[in-house]
Amino acid sequence: MARTRRPFLKLFLALAVAGVLFMVYLDVRITATFTDKMWEIPAKVYARPLELFPGATLSADDLAWELEILGYRKVTAARRPGEVARAGNRFELYTRGFDFPGEREPPRQVRLAVADKRLQSLSGSGGAIDLMRLDPVQIGGIYPQHGEDRILVRLEDVPESLLATLLAVEDQRFYQHWGFSLTGILRAAISNVRSGQVVAGGSTITQQLVKNYYLTPERTIVRKVTELLMAVLLELHFSKEQILESYINEVYLGQEGPRAIHGFALAARHYFDRPLEQLGLHQQALLVGMVKGPSLYNPLRNPERARERRNLVLDVMVEQGLVSAGQAAIARGMPLDLNNREGIRDSFPAFLDLVRRQLRLEYRNEDLTTRGLSIFTSFDPLIQRQIEQSSTAILKQLDASGELETASVVTRFDSGEVVALVGGRQVRYAGFNRALDARRPAGSLLKPAVYLAALEQPRRYTLATPLSDTPLQVPGSNDEVWEPRNFDRQAHGEVLLHSALASSYNLATARLGLAIGIDKVVAMLRRLGIEGSIPQVPALTLGAGEYSPMDMAAMYQSIAAGGFRMPLRSIRDIVDADGTPLRRYPLEYDRTVSLQAVHLLHYALLEVLREGTGRGAYAYLDNSFQAAGKTGTTNDGRDSWFAGFSGDLLAVTWIGRDDNSGTGLTGSTGALKVWAHFMANASQRSLAYRMPEDMQPHWIDSSTGYLTGEGCPGARLMPFVTGSEPRQRSNCTGREKSGTIRDWFQSLFRGDN
Repeated sequence: MARTRRPFLKLFLALAVAGVLFMVYLDVRITATFTDKMWEIPAKVYARPLELFPGATLSADDLAWELEILGYRKVTAARRPGEVARAGNRFELYTRGFDFPGEREPPRQVRLAVADKRLQSLSGSGGAIDLMRLDPVQIGGIYPQHGEDRILVRLEDVPESLLATLLAVEDQRFYQHWGFSLTGILRAAISNVRSGQVVAGGSTITQQLVKNYYLTPERTIVRKVTELLMAVLLELHFSKEQILESYINEVYLGQEGPRAIHGFALAARHYFDRPLEQLGLHQQALLVGMVKGPSLYNPLRNPERARERRNLVLDVMVEQGLVSAGQAAIARGMPLDLNNREGIRDSFPAFLDLVRRQLRLEYRNEDLTTRGLSIFTSFDPLIQRQIEQSSTAILKQLDASGELETASVVTRFDSGEVVALVGGRQVRYAGFNRALDARRPAGSLLKPAVYLAALEQPRRYTLATPLSDTPLQVPGSNDEVWEPRNFDRQAHGEVLLHSALASSYNLATARLGLAIGIDKVVAMLRRLGIEGSIPQVPALTLGAGEYSPMDMAAMYQSIAAGGFRMPLRSIRDIVDADGTPLRRYPLEYDRTVSLQAVHLLHYALLEVLREGTGRGAYAYLDNSFQAAGKTGTTNDGRDSWFAGFSGDLLAVTWIGRDDNSGTGLTGSTGALKVWAHFMANASQRSLAYRMPEDMQPHWIDSSTGYLTGEGCPGARLMPFVTGSEPRQRSNCTGREKSGTIRDWFQSLFRGDN
């Protein structure tokens, strides 16, 4: 009998030792990481600060909107930081002050007057102020290591009614148990036996916290036992208040695309656009009700189901004596009160997505683990608001059914900073970011690279070089023949180079690309900033390949910047909690394309908007406003593109369908309208055309490309690299020009713009 018992004794001892070691492992895991997890601090992401100075371009409504999203309180007299009083176009505000990298902006009382969309005067208690900055808008928070976003709160800052409701619904014996509830486990076990599978957990708040912090969501016996043991250990080491505080900040309450909503404070901002302490009883009940099933009871997607769950929570509150029947009845009658106002909902997800990606490219991983980081970005809320409004307005005109999608990237081309980003038609949706990830053929948006490669050979190609726009067949592999056609299905014979680009002639462009060599076109695209795969095929000249709006923004950034390749960036500075800047990987800025060739291209892109495929832009733009750009349309109208720039902003817009089916739109009937609507309302400076050295203008016959005289038929002033102007001359030597200058391009060289 003794022999029989000994193996069982050994097995028991082995299991006991293993159990003890397992408990030690769990204990070490909890004690070593719980406090860090509890108060892991996200990096705060800030927009650009609004600079105020006399003469600044700024409307009264724009200033009021920026102050609103900053959370300034409207009062009759501004006496404390964060307050503003407005009387028409005059503002009195008490700024909060802010610690910028390397500089402190003090809080102060200031008076502003705005007229004709300009800041007319700016003064404080000490007299006139030359320049000041408002505190920047916080557009979100990022955990650089895992990308989540949270707003952390202390337990004493959470409304008592919310805490009481949470405990009444989720864990009534929270302050009595040691991490688990036997009655809850028995109730769940009965449900599981009845169903024949694990369908209920009976978890306490402590167990839920353990699961969220340390375990996977799978429903297995082993995981459940581990959860129970860790809950007991957690209760041994930490107070009930610490556990509840951690739960308040950690609980999962929904998903917006790739972005998880953790914690009641962030959920309050996300669903109601209000701080947690300002939530009404009906809103608190809704959030508590969502704990059971954040997707099932998401009020943005399932409003009726969410309302039923909210009302059930209100019933529990009455049963537990937390509110009176009358208070609950009033709360049941309230609407969901979801955040529907224009402005910040909880963040700008498309732009934050860009920031997350660029963090990895420009900073070291070990630096990003530092607590209390502040990320200062180039994001401009006013420009973002305008590109969103333009996108929404034009898409409503084009497609009332809501099936078309869009994406836009806006930069300041003098710096390469991305200032606004639209990732889809639902501008606040944090799902698929089409601005960064939708890769489509670019159509005629690639044509400028073909012409730029040619114009870098000024002895061979100029704006006045005749090109053949005639039918073309190019043999390919497997006996295939590439046979491009013009959009109008017509061949136009001999056309001048500048006109071929302005009118977007496919045949002339394809012939030009083949003449200079497809390898030269690929090399030019690389030099302009295209980093992904580029197909080395003849169809590349007409936009073959797959490119995102961000790719096209990088390409046109280089063109707009005069041939300087500027990596697009969203991050200006990152500082730690002490204000010490983080070291970043240096970005390379260098000239990759001839300055003279780029300025010749600018002339042709100006012509696109004045006389070519982009002339519809002037249905929105003032006739005196100069801008340059290019339309793009892909086969069967699947993609509508426009890329263009003014004197201060560059924007690329795409319109299409996610299933890649036809839209019935061209670049000029779709994306161009969004771009032009945006530029008409956002751009503050017309594009100035200034020829660099070694260039001069000549009068050219627009039909033959010959030199001609001012005032001759078809004469237009055109720039040339010195010595590259045509050798042939027309029979007209010039005559007295009429009182009205018909060729608007002449104004470019007089500096009228």
